Amino acid sequence: MQIDLKGRTALVTGSTQGIGAAIAAGLARAGVRVGVNGRNPERVERSVAELDQEVPGASWVPVPVDVTTQEGADRVAEMLPDVDILINNLGVFGAADPLEISDEEWRRYFEVNVLSAVRLTRLFLPGMTERGWGRVQYIASDSAIVTPAEMIHYGMSKTALLAVSRGFAKQAAGTGVTVNSVIAGPTHTGGVEDFVYELVDRGVPWDEAQRAFMREHRPQSLLQRLIEPEEIAHMVVYLSSDQASATTGGALRVDGGYVDSILP
Repeated sequence: MQIDLKGRTALVTGSTQGIGAAIAAGLARAGVRVGVNGRNPERVERSVAELDQEVPGASWVPVPVDVTTQEGADRVAEMLPDVDILINNLGVFGAADPLEISDEEWRRYFEVNVLSAVRLTRLFLPGMTERGWGRVQYIASDSAIVTPAEMIHYGMSKTALLAVSRGFAKQAAGTGVTVNSVIAGPTHTGGVEDFVYELVDRGVPWDEAQRAFMREHRPQSLLQRLIEPEEIAHMVVYLSSDQASATTGGALRVDGGYVDSILP
């Protein structure tokens, strides 16, 4: 499938590493001008340089902004006023005893993982509908459906994203704008490596630790390995394309069969 998105502009939040960086690279390969976002200006600059080596000749816009605040979101809208593709990828996660999670931590997960995406959607959706074309996506998680006992606060925030996505898809009905969420399964990123080593013996090599993690904590995975970030990016790029024009209001799984369901 040849996906050509030349002339489009995207914002990928939290795109200096991991899934976000893979999505930024994937969109750039399709010809998209990509806003690379992170809070730290130096980290954003390094990420843009790394991405430029990966996708030579692509068009990048450094967006060193904290999008978890209204002020930050407004600043992004000034830097990239005509976003055609909004990928709400930013998120925090971590294991915690559910009986020990404070109210403040519950609020932080909702603010970062949910409200930041809602805020950016409010800012950019009107322009998309006015132009008659746009793509909004939310990077959710298998934890939205299969809530892990050690990450109830995280699972809650990803479940909320599914509702947000479906609701905004209804708001955009008939406008040429599609709104979807992507349910990512256990994915191999630096942050996940740290998380895996919180649950298995830090003294074992990574390959052995990964197998132990999947066997002990994610045994229902049909893939039986961690997903690579590029595999998530492939779905995001497809949903951003004209070929996916009839797919909206959906929650599409790239989870390695982790969620035991015959529906997407």
